[in-house]
Amino acid sequence: MSESSQINLDAAGRRIPWTLVLAFFLFFNFLYLLTSTGLIHTIDEVSADFEAESLYLHGNTAVPQAVQSNWFYGIYDRFGRPQAAYAPGQSVAALPWFAVGHWVARWHGVPQGAHDLVSDLFLVGSSAAFSAAAAALALLIFLRLGVPAKTSLTAAGILALATPIAAYSGWFFSEPLAAALLLGTAAILFSRAPSSAAQAVAAGALFGALVWVRPTHIIVAPVFLVALFLRDGKRAAGPAVVFSAIAGFAGAAYLWRNTFLFGDPFNFGYPPTAEGGKALNTFHTPFATGLYGFLLSPGKSIFVFAPPILLAIWGLRRVWQRDRALAVVAGGAPLVYLFFFATFTQWEGGYCYGPRYLVPALALLCLGLGPALDGATRRTHVVALSLFGVGFLVQAIGLATNFMQATAGGAYYDASFNYRMDFEPVLAQAKLFWHYATTSAPAPIGRGFDRWWVLLSKAQVSHGLLWVFGLAEIAGLALSAVWLRKSYLRAAALER
Repeated sequence: MSESSQINLDAAGRRIPWTLVLAFFLFFNFLYLLTSTGLIHTIDEVSADFEAESLYLHGNTAVPQAVQSNWFYGIYDRFGRPQAAYAPGQSVAALPWFAVGHWVARWHGVPQGAHDLVSDLFLVGSSAAFSAAAAALALLIFLRLGVPAKTSLTAAGILALATPIAAYSGWFFSEPLAAALLLGTAAILFSRAPSSAAQAVAAGALFGALVWVRPTHIIVAPVFLVALFLRDGKRAAGPAVVFSAIAGFAGAAYLWRNTFLFGDPFNFGYPPTAEGGKALNTFHTPFATGLYGFLLSPGKSIFVFAPPILLAIWGLRRVWQRDRALAVVAGGAPLVYLFFFATFTQWEGGYCYGPRYLVPALALLCLGLGPALDGATRRTHVVALSLFGVGFLVQAIGLATNFMQATAGGAYYDASFNYRMDFEPVLAQAKLFWHYATTSAPAPIGRGFDRWWVLLSKAQVSHGLLWVFGLAEIAGLALSAVWLRKSYLRAAALER
């Protein structure tokens, strides 16, 4: 491949080293696969898993297997079929991984009782790809903002390793996919000024897909529109109409789905109550309570689980100087998510690690990292290194052991299923990690070190097959690391 085909120019004349972005994506995809749990932990993940299985095997989203296994959370549709309470977007996006896992699970060396575990390993691997895509898209945006390649790699690496993007890469929640779609929308819509109709079509398609991942993401559409008009003025009218039409069509299609399945466009398939008879999908949390939880509580604070955002917030001023639209999205979207979910009844996100519902917004906020580090002083670099170290430790602890184990015994919810503000998951899971590291007693399956090779080894999967999986990921990591280094050196040389 020629050098000219590897590096293109954006509208401002800056060289975009696409091979660097792709190599970065592959490197973190393989790294996340190696550190993945490969395990389905919660009913949210189980529901998406069952939806993917039904789509692959039967071509619909009905989940009778959830009823049979007593893992059903949803309602019955007009045709008497059980439907999960979650949008099918994540399950659709993860279908390629499910298909591969379904095939590999039938290989020799996989016991009958471990078929689902092997299939889940590959399904959870989709989160690794989506987290890596989110970090790679942030890298692309940094490069387009004119941040040097070395600094862009550093900033994107901080996002990839020291924020919940890293931890959620190892679980089958929808947040990594949502983060990738949000960053993809921003990368396309604001890749040049003024934005074109073609960009609006592509960005609208990504945002429409985001609505099908979780309909509540529609709340940030106005932020993207405000950003367009603020930067481009009257010239934004055409792209704004196109973007709104496509995103609106996706939303209308989802409402039609609700009407077809449940007879009501605003019936999203959630049961009226859940554990303990509590209504979860309402807005009964006092705003001050949710705000305190997201900002100051030890179990959900965005500053505890994503320390680099402190530097990113400071860097928003520099983003504004380079691209006002991106600054509005990076700073405005997190505020919209924060204010919206602060009053949500289940604002804590159910059983999860950290501020789950804010993870995609935190990825957007981290767009301030690149400009913050560009030309930064030694003191700023020391601060960045410190925030990275703390953030990396928090993610590593979260992935080390099963976070569900730390919530047992009423530590997470009280008797009325209200979230306990004194819950400290980082400390609790650090203690669990130390316990398993210092005891000789074998942990039951699903406990102990939360890694896929530990899980599958306990499930009696052939060690030879585990080595095949592991060596494939290690080889992919090594080769992508070599390619990443070469791509960086080429990009750095062109910057001189």
